[in-house]
Amino acid sequence: MSPVRKGTAAHDGSRTRKKRALRAGVTSTALLLAAVGGLTGCAPDSQEAEPAARKPPQKEDFNGDGYADLVAGAPGGTVGGKESAGYVVVTYGSAKGLDPSHGKTVSRSTSGVPGSAAAGQEFGTSFSKGDLDGDGYGDLVVGSADDASVDDASADGVILWGSSKGLTGGTAIPSYGTSPQIGYFDGDGNADLALLGYPDPDEIGDIPAAQPAALWKGPVSRKGTPAKRLDFLDESEWGEGTNGPKSVRGPSMARAVGDVNGDNRQDIAVWLNDGDGLWNGDVLLGGDSGFTLTKGPEDGDDMDLHDMDLGDVDGDGYDDLVVNTSDDSWGDKVTVAFGTRHGLSAGRRQTVDRSLDGFPGKHGEGTMEDSCVSVADVTGDGRAEVALGIRTEDDDDARPGAVALLHGSKSGVTGAGSRLVHQDTEGVPEVDAEGDEFGASCALLDVDGDGHRDLNASAPYGGETAGTVWSLHGTAKGLTTKGATAFGPGDLDAPAKQAAPGAQLP
Repeated sequence: MSPVRKGTAAHDGSRTRKKRALRAGVTSTALLLAAVGGLTGCAPDSQEAEPAARKPPQKEDFNGDGYADLVAGAPGGTVGGKESAGYVVVTYGSAKGLDPSHGKTVSRSTSGVPGSAAAGQEFGTSFSKGDLDGDGYGDLVVGSADDASVDDASADGVILWGSSKGLTGGTAIPSYGTSPQIGYFDGDGNADLALLGYPDPDEIGDIPAAQPAALWKGPVSRKGTPAKRLDFLDESEWGEGTNGPKSVRGPSMARAVGDVNGDNRQDIAVWLNDGDGLWNGDVLLGGDSGFTLTKGPEDGDDMDLHDMDLGDVDGDGYDDLVVNTSDDSWGDKVTVAFGTRHGLSAGRRQTVDRSLDGFPGKHGEGTMEDSCVSVADVTGDGRAEVALGIRTEDDDDARPGAVALLHGSKSGVTGAGSRLVHQDTEGVPEVDAEGDEFGASCALLDVDGDGHRDLNASAPYGGETAGTVWSLHGTAKGLTTKGATAFGPGDLDAPAKQAAPGAQLP
């Protein structure tokens, strides 16, 4: 096993990928990290009232040690000779950050996990984290692809349960769990589970198809039984494009959870098809009787759909929707739709691109399409930072991608004090791979437990050696490369073979 790498290096080669398919653009796919093995301890309107204080329980800590744990899915991974059966890897946090020696893998072939591995299953296509059974440990819900070639049992999603030893066991959930999200949607203090299926891509047309959905009220028992099954949508939302309370007009894909209207009920950010080739980043508002819709940024035809996240960029107590989109005429941009007590603001929006004053470095001149967005408070000032991936377009450029960390301010995202990191940045560890597209995915998680979110970024496209993750510590001033680490298949005794065409670290 090779050691975790620390240090500085230049890096040659880059490659640009452009994916317009819905599944590639918005599903929670990720990178190859390890061989399949056993799962063991592993500014608002001035008249608005201030929202109530809220802080959901720690959802990313599976073993209760106070450190967030990183999840990566490899839905294209081969398991037991079955191509694209898929698996996930959990790397546990520690006082020093992520520890690859504690990385654990799980697939449908892992003892205690229901079902069996099947070709085309794509286990690890999506996942969500939260304490479903209320025992104080974060749990992990893993979704599979909705593939007609896979039998119903194998297409089910799985809940992996947290414990003092990490994730253990598994409980099957219905096959429409291809896009799970855990959140406190009805405000009663128990984590709920929202499930969205995946319509047949061939049926995506001018008129949105109905999409199977379910809303489970928590707590959820380890037998897979919710306290109550609720209508997914509030009755006011039933109508054209749905089949009543158990569906949502689609196709849509759940992407992130937050609270945009400050009502102590969490909401879900989704990509939603409005028909006629129009796509939007919208938010489903949580409530006592199911979700209601609040509109996000209006986009045009033929949009490339990329990442999105929710976080309080301006520090007003309402989470904001940050969406990364691009098209052939508008180019790359990030749109911020600000939260209010009524939902997303209809008039207050911010568009961010590389012309933003203070946008860091000439290496920000690449493309943002197919790149990551992660929103969370790194510095501890009460305003969320935005981590934004920038992937290099020029094949001759020796710097294959970067991640910019932009700060939040009272007026929204600002370039002041921002920083750009890439593989030529002093202190960023060396990884020998070509065209790996550093920054294709990223996640801001406090993996070292110091109260500051850390930047975890991946480079999934380095050919046969794809699958490297870098972790940089967060501080009160932003990012530092001191103590930065990188690890990949070689550090985990894993086969160095790319397991998915795209990658994200949700």
